[in-house]
Amino acid sequence: MTIRTIGPEAERHLDWMDLTRAIAAGHDLPRAEIDDTFLYRGSDTMLSRAAWIDGLGALVKTAMIFPGNKDHGKPAVVGGVSLFSDDDGTLSAMIDFGLVTKWKTAGDSLLAATRLARPDSRRILIVGSGAVARSLHEAYSAAFPDAAFTVWSRTEDTARAFARDLGIDHAPDLATAVGAADIVTCATMTTEPILRGEWLRPGQHIDLIGAYRPDMREADDDVLRRSTIFVDARATTLDHIGELKIPLASGAIARDDVVADYYDGDAMARTSDGQITLFKNGGGAHLDLMTARYILDAVDGAVG
Repeated sequence: MTIRTIGPEAERHLDWMDLTRAIAAGHDLPRAEIDDTFLYRGSDTMLSRAAWIDGLGALVKTAMIFPGNKDHGKPAVVGGVSLFSDDDGTLSAMIDFGLVTKWKTAGDSLLAATRLARPDSRRILIVGSGAVARSLHEAYSAAFPDAAFTVWSRTEDTARAFARDLGIDHAPDLATAVGAADIVTCATMTTEPILRGEWLRPGQHIDLIGAYRPDMREADDDVLRRSTIFVDARATTLDHIGELKIPLASGAIARDDVVADYYDGDAMARTSDGQITLFKNGGGAHLDLMTARYILDAVDGAVG
């Protein structure tokens, strides 16, 4: 049997808004069976994620996260993705890890923004200047084509270079930039909160992506208390990622403060113009599965 391989070149067949529709459709199927395994060695992480959705198939994705790789000019995250048939369990395809991760991560946040951000949002702040930040600029541009983007990063030289490359503005002061933004999308590797609730104003949408370990947070308690909280999946965020696990343990927020995830359908929605919405992107394996299946179908459609 020949195993299909799909590489980065498949990106030319993909569309951000089509992906959001595919993710939404995936949540209309039976709830995913998912399992995550974390292994740690100092600051390095091995994250193996598995998902099975009746009617869509199964996936195993292993990510090796080595933050120190950046100091040697190597990607901080590498790994592999295997997609399996729902009909007979055979291996349907091996899909490029970076391709799936890029489109899953930004597509997850984009779907949330189409439901939670104000449709008239015109000022988008990107916090962070790495690879995920670049894909967020690309994805958000698809849904908010008239938006003006600004970037802030803890390393100002990096932020300036990022801004030059993308033709957007650079913000020297985070507090001022947050206060001016309609949407704040945050993709950093910080363990200590850098977003403060005192900076927020009514009507904003906050998109938190970077934290993936139990000891990582991007927003302080006040951000969470001032916001209406949504997640992509309760099962992969509340008890696993520090963004919510830490404030839940301290009593800063309660589990009932998390209003909805994608499986709650219409509850995943903004209810007023003045509401501050907050979305925690946990990026579970079920989203990798939905994205990988979308990529395979898009490639098949283009070839056919």
